[in-house]
Amino acid sequence: MLELRGITKRFPGVLANDNVDLRVEGGELVALLGENGAGKSTLMNILYGLYTADHGEILVDGEPLVLGSPAESIAAGIGMVHQHFMLVPVFSVAENVILGVEPTGTGGWINRRQAARSVREISERYGLEVDPNAIIEDLPVGLQQRVEIIKVLFREARFLVLDEPTAVLTPQEVDELIAIITSLKQTGKGIIFISHKLKEALEIADRIVVMRAGKTVGEVLPADTDENQLAAMMVGRPVELVVHKDKAQPKEPVLEIRDLTVLDDRNTIAVKGVSMTVRAGEIVGIAGVQGNGQSELVEAITGLRTPLAGEILLAGDNVTLASPREIHRRRVAHVPEDRQRSGLVLNFTVAENMILDSYYSPPFSRGVVMDWDAAHDQAEHLVEQYDVRTPSVDVDLSTLSGGNQQKVIAAREFNRDVQLVIASQPTRGIDVGSIEYIHSRIVAERDEGAAVLIVSSELDEVMALSDRVLVIFDGKIVGEFDPKVTTNAEIGLYMLGSGAVHETDGADLARTVE
Repeated sequence: MLELRGITKRFPGVLANDNVDLRVEGGELVALLGENGAGKSTLMNILYGLYTADHGEILVDGEPLVLGSPAESIAAGIGMVHQHFMLVPVFSVAENVILGVEPTGTGGWINRRQAARSVREISERYGLEVDPNAIIEDLPVGLQQRVEIIKVLFREARFLVLDEPTAVLTPQEVDELIAIITSLKQTGKGIIFISHKLKEALEIADRIVVMRAGKTVGEVLPADTDENQLAAMMVGRPVELVVHKDKAQPKEPVLEIRDLTVLDDRNTIAVKGVSMTVRAGEIVGIAGVQGNGQSELVEAITGLRTPLAGEILLAGDNVTLASPREIHRRRVAHVPEDRQRSGLVLNFTVAENMILDSYYSPPFSRGVVMDWDAAHDQAEHLVEQYDVRTPSVDVDLSTLSGGNQQKVIAAREFNRDVQLVIASQPTRGIDVGSIEYIHSRIVAERDEGAAVLIVSSELDEVMALSDRVLVIFDGKIVGEFDPKVTTNAEIGLYMLGSGAVHETDGADLARTVE
C-alpha cells in the first residue's frame, strides 16, 4: 500500500495542500479528480520527490519514506507518466527507456542489445507492443505514450501516477490504453489516474477521490455516482456538461484557404495542398492525431509560419504573408496549442500577460508611456470573469497551475471584438467548470457573427462544438462530417488514416464512409 497522510504544502499566498490523505493498494486504480488549482499536481509532485511537504508523511507498506528527489521516489517503487511526454525525439525507444540507468558491458560501453531485450520483454509481458529500435519521432502519439509507461516499468515501479494519459489520443488509442492500464492493475500495480475526463474515471476506477481548494472533499465508488455529481463535487456547484447551441446560420466566408502547402521545422511538407472555408456564424472543427499538420496549418494562418505555396484570405484580403501583429489587428483571436511556448511569458505577471498582444494600443498605451493602472484594472476584471485562481494579478504567471494559465489566454483573446477565432486545444488541461465557460464563450462568438476554427485532439470537444468537422491526416483534409449524424468511432478511423478518402478541391468535401 502507498499512503499519503496529512500532506500540507504552502506557497507564498497559497495553501496548495491542506492536510490531504490519499492511499492506493497494489492491484487498485484510484482516479484523482479536481479543478485547476485544486492541489492535484502539487500532491503528485510531492509524491514524486519534486516538492517537499511542509507537514505529513508518505508510507509504502507502512514504512515512512523521505523523498528529496525523483530518483528516491523511483527507488521506492514510485513512477510517474507525465502529461507532456519526457522523450528524446531522435533517440530510439530502447535508448529513451534506459536513459539515466543504462546497462553497461565490458569497458563501460552501453549494452544496447540488452536494453532492446528488456524493452521487448516488458512490451510482451504487458501487451504494449512497441518496437525497441523504432525512433520516437517516427511513432504516433499512442505508441509514444506506451514508451512512457515502459520507462516506468523498466525501473520496476510498483505504483504508477498517470497524469492525463489520454489527453492527446484518438478513441481507438484510448481503448487500447485502458486495456493496458487494466492489465497493469491485474499484475498488482497500484495506479493513481489523474484526469479531467469524467467518463474515463467512471469506467476504469475502483475508487474516485475528489479534491477542491487543496482539500479532499469526497471519495466515492464509480457505481454510486455519475458525471454530474462528480462535476459538482469538483467545482462546488452544478455544472452543465452538454454544449447548448442553436443551429448555425453561416454567412459570408471569413477565412478561405486555397491549396496551402506548409513546411515543418525539419523542412518537410507538413500541410499538403489544403483548401477549406470558414464562414461567419459557424464553428468548423479540425480533428486529427497530433503531428498530422494541424499545428503548422494554424501557424500559417496566424502569421507564425510562412507558407511554401497557396493563399490565405481573410474577409477577402490576401494575408498569406502577413505578420502576427497584422493578423491580430485584423480582429483575429488566437488561442495557441502550446500555452507556455507560444501564448505566455511565464516570468511576466498575470497583468502583463493579459495585455501581451495589445500593450501598444489604447487604453494601455499613451504614446511612449504605459498606463499600468488601466492594465491592472483590465486584469482584475478578467481574472474575476474567467475565474483565474491567483492570489494577485501582480504575481508571476509561472506560479499558476497550467489550467489557470490557459484561462489567462482565453480571457485575453476573447475579450475583444473579433471576426475570426482560431482556438487550438482551447480547453487542454482545464477543469469541467472552466470548460463549461470557455465552450459557452466560443458558441457566443459564433452567435455574434464570428467565424470559429477549432483544432483539438479532444474528439468529444470537436463533436460537441462544431457545426462541421474536418479530419486531417498526413497533412491532408481526408473527410468532412456532420457531427449530428456521425460517430466518434467513425471519425477516429479517419484520424488514423483508415477511412476512405474522397478527392475534391477540399473546399466542400463530400462525406464518404468506407
